[in-house]
Amino acid sequence: MSESKNVSRRQFVGTTIAAAAAAGIAKNDVMAALEDNAKQDAEFNGMPCGFLGKAKISRLMLGGNLIGGYMHCRDLKYVNQLFRAYANEEKILETLAIAEENGINTVFETGADFVAKYNQKYNGQMQIIPHIAVSNSPEQVEDEVKRNIDAGAVAHYAWGAHSDALVRAGDIDRLKRSMEIAKKYDLPVGVGGHSLQVAMACEEHDIPCDFYVKTLHTDDYFSATPKQLQKDFMWVGGAPGWHDNMWCIDVDKVIEFFATQEKPWVAFKVLAAGAIPPRQGLTHAFENGADFVPLGMFDFQVKEDCDLAKRIIRRAESRPRPWRA
Repeated sequence: MSESKNVSRRQFVGTTIAAAAAAGIAKNDVMAALEDNAKQDAEFNGMPCGFLGKAKISRLMLGGNLIGGYMHCRDLKYVNQLFRAYANEEKILETLAIAEENGINTVFETGADFVAKYNQKYNGQMQIIPHIAVSNSPEQVEDEVKRNIDAGAVAHYAWGAHSDALVRAGDIDRLKRSMEIAKKYDLPVGVGGHSLQVAMACEEHDIPCDFYVKTLHTDDYFSATPKQLQKDFMWVGGAPGWHDNMWCIDVDKVIEFFATQEKPWVAFKVLAAGAIPPRQGLTHAFENGADFVPLGMFDFQVKEDCDLAKRIIRRAESRPRPWRA
């Protein structure tokens, strides 16, 4: 029995060129074919992709809020009811189909049940990256990690609302313990947070994780929380004057921090819960270092946003922060 060996890309390319030469095929033709294959590997239905672990992830993902049935709508109390009246199960499955057709292969945070139904009913390839409620007991965290794996998750992450609360309370040990539990299993695990202090605490205290999930948006839109009222963790409990589309402060510090990080970065809330136009929010996110962006989209928004994202991502190939996934 021959011993199996791992073949590096360099070895594979060299072997392929040698075999092609023996067959009388020009080296340039072989290299062009290899480049075409690499490009196809890095795309899904025309959407540029990156990798979290072994999972190939579209750089634009479908945000889970509009699938799970929750919207940040400030003081517009009717919006969640309106959404639920519009987005029934049939409409959500239709949205997943449109998303996949236009290059999205992953749903972020919530919606695992719908993803499973869609894949089964329509032979889809949609993936799910759910969260982990890391404020729970170690036993509950481990149970949730196992449920995520059983549900077919390709990665998962510490839910930002819980990470924020733990870091704000100084309970770093609980966050670290939860991540250590999740890391026992063969699945990429990230840490989410609305506050930059979450990712900074992970680096300072060697909290094990494979990627970060951090908000990124400017504060130059009409309904942003006024500058004088902005403070870290204002979204935990809802500080006076806070607007629930304000999830990122000190945006320049966020960009500066992630410029030094080699772990992939999933940037979310890039449209400030719909207050920032997609062209502006996506351009700002990808050009300033985001590796992936989940975006909440209605069915009628998906194609336009996907076409826009494809152009923006390709224009950002030479951005200052290298692609980390």
